[in-house]
Amino acid sequence: MRLIKYTHAAVRLEQDGRTLLLDPGVFSEDEAYEGVSHILVTHEHADHVNAEKLRAHLVEHPDLQVYTNAAVAQQLGDALSGAVRTVEVGDRFTVNGFAVEAVGGRHAEIYEGLPGCANIGFIVEGVYHPGDALHVPASEVAVLLVPTAAPWLKLAEGLDFVRAVKPQRAYSIHDAMLSKIGEAGVDNWMKNMGQTEYARIPVGSSVEV
Repeated sequence: MRLIKYTHAAVRLEQDGRTLLLDPGVFSEDEAYEGVSHILVTHEHADHVNAEKLRAHLVEHPDLQVYTNAAVAQQLGDALSGAVRTVEVGDRFTVNGFAVEAVGGRHAEIYEGLPGCANIGFIVEGVYHPGDALHVPASEVAVLLVPTAAPWLKLAEGLDFVRAVKPQRAYSIHDAMLSKIGEAGVDNWMKNMGQTEYARIPVGSSVEV
C-alpha cells in the first residue's frame, strides 16, 4: 500500500487502484483530492477538514462519501447533501476496500478543558491516524502517523505516545507549524528516543507501507 504525505495532517492511501484520503484540511494541496471518492475526517477543526473544498469536490464527484464523527457529520450534512456517513468509536467497517477501525473519542486538551470536542482516530489496514489525540489503541499498529507539532502537544508526550503504541514504523504528521530547524530537532529526538523506525515524508512524496 502506498502512503502519500500532504501538508500538515492529510495523508492519502492507494492500493490496487483504490484511494482513501484522511484529514484533508485547509492546508492540503488540491492534488490530494484527485480521483478521490472516499474520505475519513477525524474531527471538526479546519486544519483537518475543509467544508468548502469538500462541497466543491462533491460537484465533480457525486459518489463522494465522507466518514466522520456525529458532530462533523451534522456540520457537513447540509453542504454535502447525503454524502456523509457517521461512525462511532469501536466501529469496524470497510471503505473502498480498506478495512477501518474507529478509535479514541476525544480531542487532546489544549488549556482549561478546551477545545473539548470529539476526535475519532482511524486505523486503516494497520496504519493509524490519531487526528488530534494521543489515544493508544488496543489493536496492533504497524505504522503510526505521529503528530509532531500542535498547541496541545509537547515533544515528551509525542515520544511517550510512540513508545506506548509500539508501531513497526512511525512517520511525522501534524507538522505545518514547524520550521526547518524545528523539524530537524523533532526528528532527532524521535529517531533516537522513539524506540522504533521513524522518518519524515517530504510533502507530496510517498512510502510503501
